[in-house]
Amino acid sequence: MNSTSGASGLRLLQAIAGGEHGGAEAFFVRLTLALARAGVDQHVLVRKGRPWVAALVEGGLQPLALSFGGAADITTRRAFGREIKAFSPHVVMTWMNRASRLCPASVGGRDFTHVARLGGYYDLKYYRSCDHLIGNTEGIVRYLGDNGWPAARSHYIPNFVAAEPAPALPRGDLQTPESAPLVLALGRLHVNKAFDLLLRAIAELPDAYCWIAGEGPLGDELQSLTRSLGIAGRVRFLGWREDVAALLAAADMLVCPSRIEPLGNVVIEAWAHGTPVVAAAAAGPMGLVTPGETGLLVPLEDAPALATSMRTLIDNPALAARLAEAGRAAYAESYTEAAIVRRYLDFFDAVRG
Repeated sequence: MNSTSGASGLRLLQAIAGGEHGGAEAFFVRLTLALARAGVDQHVLVRKGRPWVAALVEGGLQPLALSFGGAADITTRRAFGREIKAFSPHVVMTWMNRASRLCPASVGGRDFTHVARLGGYYDLKYYRSCDHLIGNTEGIVRYLGDNGWPAARSHYIPNFVAAEPAPALPRGDLQTPESAPLVLALGRLHVNKAFDLLLRAIAELPDAYCWIAGEGPLGDELQSLTRSLGIAGRVRFLGWREDVAALLAAADMLVCPSRIEPLGNVVIEAWAHGTPVVAAAAAGPMGLVTPGETGLLVPLEDAPALATSMRTLIDNPALAARLAEAGRAAYAESYTEAAIVRRYLDFFDAVRG
């Protein structure tokens, strides 16, 4: 347990099953460490064998690893209850389906408020025992209402991203010419992220290079597509990366081509680091980007339109600079660590048991 004091004496137990990598897991680490810096007394339950837990330990926390198995995992449910009883939290915040489902509805008569944090359009059957739900986009909060969740118990709190600058990764490290337009994409190699469309757009831009940072089930398929399109020499698959700031500093633009994107956290990351954005008009980017001001939006499933917008930024560096500056201002106004931590602390104070 972390025994720092402050934040009105709040005791917060957080629980996440989570995968080995992913946006939710990365934000869980960022928020948990930020709350610790703000003086929140936290106890953290995590799934066994997750590499990102090391960052929590380095930040001074002592996470407890549980199995977080399926619906029949009685062992985890009982351990969850024991930890609640021992820590006596004011608030238990669970992340996503599995941790929310395995959280006991009550523990020995102890009073705590159960909050779940949602980063997508999840089935609400997993959240029936929750007192409040947090959506990290306004679209998710609308979804909650559309599916019968009471408005008074639905709350919008967006993500923040790390904004510490980093030197640009040398392009030569990835066999990329200094003079070539460089497109960066970040995310899981999954059909929802539409990296196939990005590659088809790159095929229409013969001078552009592309770095794709992420892991996922479509890795082999996407690499095969680069060969069939004749662009394998201009595309680099980087795997999962922790040096996102260095990648953004090296790139000329961030492209988010997703078919389905509830939030578009990569857009906020690009804004924080002064990198202009081109995004497909999925729900998340549409809720973030003011077209022509803080980025360029293109229709979904439209590789030629994606290529046209990318070419527009390549050929108009002054426009790219204006978009980057406005994106940075949007980040500073609404998505800094200080702003989002304050919103979480105010929320916890309002709902705590």
